[in-house]
Amino acid sequence: MTIVNAVVQGIFLGAFYAVLACGLSIMFGVMRIINLAHGDVAVLGAYVVFVIVDSTGMSPFVAFVVALPVMIVLGYVLQLTILERSLKSGILTPLLATFGLSIVIQNLLLIKFSPDVRSLGGNAGAVTTSSWQVTSGLSVSALGLVILVVAVLLFGALQLFLSRTPAGWKMRATAEDADAAELVGINSRDVYARATALAVAIAALGGLFLAIRSVFDPLSGPTQLIFAFEAVVIGGMGSLWGTLLGGLALGVAQTVGAQINPEYSVLTGHLLFLAVLIVRYGGVRVSLRTAR
Repeated sequence: MTIVNAVVQGIFLGAFYAVLACGLSIMFGVMRIINLAHGDVAVLGAYVVFVIVDSTGMSPFVAFVVALPVMIVLGYVLQLTILERSLKSGILTPLLATFGLSIVIQNLLLIKFSPDVRSLGGNAGAVTTSSWQVTSGLSVSALGLVILVVAVLLFGALQLFLSRTPAGWKMRATAEDADAAELVGINSRDVYARATALAVAIAALGGLFLAIRSVFDPLSGPTQLIFAFEAVVIGGMGSLWGTLLGGLALGVAQTVGAQINPEYSVLTGHLLFLAVLIVRYGGVRVSLRTAR
């Protein structure tokens, strides 16, 4: 039963990774770029929610609704001011641009908030502490269940958006061939900006869950980027539902590894990522060629 509990907790952890990775998957799927600032954007979203909670005392979930328009506008502006130019210069330039953006976000957060760790777990109410003891060796946390439900609803809503709405059709058409989409009247510039805004908004949701379930600081972004990137690669780069499955697989690998030895938790996730790279892509060099 201990292993069963580890798998259940891994599914909850993996749902968090999937939410965190969703925006990264969208940006790669639509624009074929890997946003190295994605983890820092998620942490920025956590800080925006933190400021609202600290100023008003409202619930983090309500504060996220208030912060959401800010993050959407931020994503739209980032695409038009930074990412748009880099997209025209090959695969390396967007990586450098987003790496620079990552450094800027980290330093701005350090200047504003100091290196102190923060958390919103104490502001989220009973959801952070409530759990159900199914058996003596199996417990289900309320927060883990909430994150899992939100993850499934999020990916389902995105699937419906992409397959059933005109805006989603335009995004899919642009992802397939931006030049051909332009020929039939689709404004790829606007589509890219909307995709980035959507990705940033979902990254902020991941930041909210990070702030509630653990602690965060201005330098937490790169670690979250690693987990998000591994979830995307494990599930298949550009695959929406694959990202969800990849996140779940990564979470289960980490919790089962921790069951064997607590020191193996993160290592087992990295080993799963490495195994997928070797089996599916033939190693790092081929996977980079695929990304082009």
